[in-house]
Amino acid sequence: MHSYLEFEKPVADIEGKIQELRALAADGEAVNVEDEIDRLKSKSAGTLKDLYAKLTPWQKTLVARHPDRPHAANYVAGLIEDFTPLAGDRNFAEDHAIIAGLGRFRGQSVAILAQEKGSDTQSRLKHNFGMARPEGYRKAVRIMDMADRFGIPVVSFVDTAGAYPGIGAEERGQAEAIARSTDKGLGLGVPSVSLVIGEGGSGGAIAVATSSRVLMLEHAIYSVISPEGAASILWRDSARAQDAATAMKITAQDLLQLGVIDSIVKEPVGGAHRAPETVINNAGSAIEKALMELSGLTPDKIRKQRREKFISIGRTLS
Repeated sequence: MHSYLEFEKPVADIEGKIQELRALAADGEAVNVEDEIDRLKSKSAGTLKDLYAKLTPWQKTLVARHPDRPHAANYVAGLIEDFTPLAGDRNFAEDHAIIAGLGRFRGQSVAILAQEKGSDTQSRLKHNFGMARPEGYRKAVRIMDMADRFGIPVVSFVDTAGAYPGIGAEERGQAEAIARSTDKGLGLGVPSVSLVIGEGGSGGAIAVATSSRVLMLEHAIYSVISPEGAASILWRDSARAQDAATAMKITAQDLLQLGVIDSIVKEPVGGAHRAPETVINNAGSAIEKALMELSGLTPDKIRKQRREKFISIGRTLS
């Protein structure tokens, strides 16, 4: 059973009726309910398709945050063979919010940076809900340095509400660590591909998403601040998050039109959480295509392309 979002209530009601009919059949209180179940299944699928064909930016935000949505660890497990995690920033500590390491992606060696939120209470606490501290970004710099030295492409999976804003993180240089990670991503001489799989929140996301190609899942979001945060600043009312989500142009469709991202990876009807294997395979194909487009380029050409890509965003939005 899926957990349903508020706007999915019509689907939840139909699915509830299906479960009731199945329970009646199991108790022997109904002779044949299969025809009615099939009719309700068809109605449920049609209702779900209609709902997801016209999602608002706020509804997409809710889908991007869905607790059952595949996490970065699922993409690493599904796409990366012989993954070897590398821990620590060689300065302060290991940050579990960013999973980093080396592995093989469809026969090619790659370096992995993956922001992991966690899937249950224990893992969410371990990974700090995907919000990295300075040591997480310094670990990212270390991995990117290694990839650059050995000529290995970098693949990153982006999913964070933002960098951790705690006092300790600020004392250890959070802003400086984010800036250095962003700078390292911009200066890489190897191909780099980022995929926003859920939330791409602020500098916490861009620190590992300054890549040659930036991809987004169909119902992911990518923004400079959360809708709630923007509403609090603009209107001093976080309840207006829906208005902020619409105004900020945070959906994949808006960002593709604005030239902020390069392509959209299609999700199954009803979101990635309804068919995780399908969306992980779709993501793999999109990443493979992006890496193929960048293969054979010299380090100078890769840097030039990436520089022009990010500079053109400012020109497009001005």
